[in-house]
Amino acid sequence: MTPILDSRKLLAFTTLARVGSFTLAARELYITQSAVSHAIKSLESELDCRLFDRLGRSVKLTQAGVQLLDHAQRILAEMRTARA
Repeated sequence: MTPILDSRKLLAFTTLARVGSFTLAARELYITQSAVSHAIKSLESELDCRLFDRLGRSVKLTQAGVQLLDHAQRILAEMRTARA
């Protein structure tokens, strides 16, 4: 059975994609930089693909990351709507 994607990992992913920095993503999410890094590594492992190219202290989405971003944003929006 294929595991379901974790919403916390998707939130870390979309935030990192938007701000482009592990430090800024961690600050915005009120978690440690290590927690963001762990979430992204875990998500990449689950999906068996790299989602970001690491460029020093900044990151850039890979093609796989670009494809996932649209889905992740819609999933998170649907979760916010369901909660409301």
